[in-house]
Amino acid sequence: MSNNHSLVPDYIKNLKVYQAGKPIDELARERGLTRISKLASNENPLGPSPFAIKEMTNGLWDLHLYPDMHAFKLKTALAKLYDLKLENIILGNGSEGIMSYIVRAFLRPGDEVLSSEHTFIGFYILARSVGSQLKLAPMTQDFRFNIQEMINNISDKTKIIYIANPNNPTGTYIRKSEFDQLMEHVPSHVLVILDEAYFEFGKEFTNYPDSMDYRYDNVITLRTFSKAYGLAGIRCGYGFAHEELISNLTKIKLPFEPNLIAQLGAVGALNDLPHLKRTISNNALERERLHKYLLDKEFNPIESITNFIAFKTGSSEASTHLYNSLLDRGVIIRPLVANEMPDFIRISIGTKDEMDHFYEAMEEILPEYNKKFGRC
Repeated sequence: MSNNHSLVPDYIKNLKVYQAGKPIDELARERGLTRISKLASNENPLGPSPFAIKEMTNGLWDLHLYPDMHAFKLKTALAKLYDLKLENIILGNGSEGIMSYIVRAFLRPGDEVLSSEHTFIGFYILARSVGSQLKLAPMTQDFRFNIQEMINNISDKTKIIYIANPNNPTGTYIRKSEFDQLMEHVPSHVLVILDEAYFEFGKEFTNYPDSMDYRYDNVITLRTFSKAYGLAGIRCGYGFAHEELISNLTKIKLPFEPNLIAQLGAVGALNDLPHLKRTISNNALERERLHKYLLDKEFNPIESITNFIAFKTGSSEASTHLYNSLLDRGVIIRPLVANEMPDFIRISIGTKDEMDHFYEAMEEILPEYNKKFGRC
């Protein structure tokens, strides 16, 4: 077959596969380690709620049945929590699943998508998978979305604007005033995706723009049970938007998503507020301790409001060295090469014991590391 009639479009051939954090079992096989702390994927170190586990366990007896395609119980719980109608809610396999519905419904080859540098690469992949043109505005010097640059880049071709708030991998966020400023310049026919995967951590800050305080017809909010609720393994995300937008997304959504166990686990998690409070409390305490440690070691961390912190190593070589040295000691972190931040490392917040493991490993590594990279 000639290149002019290739089965696979060039924009698919040129995609880079999403790289997840290294699994615990993989590291154990590779290096024979027994003590492993995974601080790479922004998961909840406290695990899932016991309420969620109970609901999912009870549901195992019904695995021969298809789940409720309309997810009535889960949508009802979300509608009650956020004062919405069922028609305002869409569910999917993680928030990325809903992003894929949006891309499938609204983007065509050549359409323009506007976002920022150094944000969630999963969305980059989805946008490029349909041949759309991705326009990335530069960030501010303190690694925040540059709202004025985004406004300057809105054009007649702009179809979607994507904002992760708080942002992954930097942990920074746009303020209420900045969101208001942006929306003054967004045409009504342009869809704004507000990816609030880390909302539960960000809402503690008074100038964080909770999208539920707004009712724009061209904004869709995405959230997830994978982070603060500790249910990353069941892949359950949800979105809020105007009912017309939700109705059209539902037309191209795969049936029976999320699955039976995911729906049950999510309902259980929503009913366990104490577990969520413990998660946020542990995260705030350990995030402050990690930030102070990185400052003390002169690593210049980015100010974060999430369950992770990114910090500057100084070079790609230094990042690789630190990553591998920590792996040797059973600590998994995340290099940011894929985010085009090769001189940065991201660390997820763990339990006190997991964070102590990281600090112990760092104390072993730092003398050689500092000498090797001129930090003495």
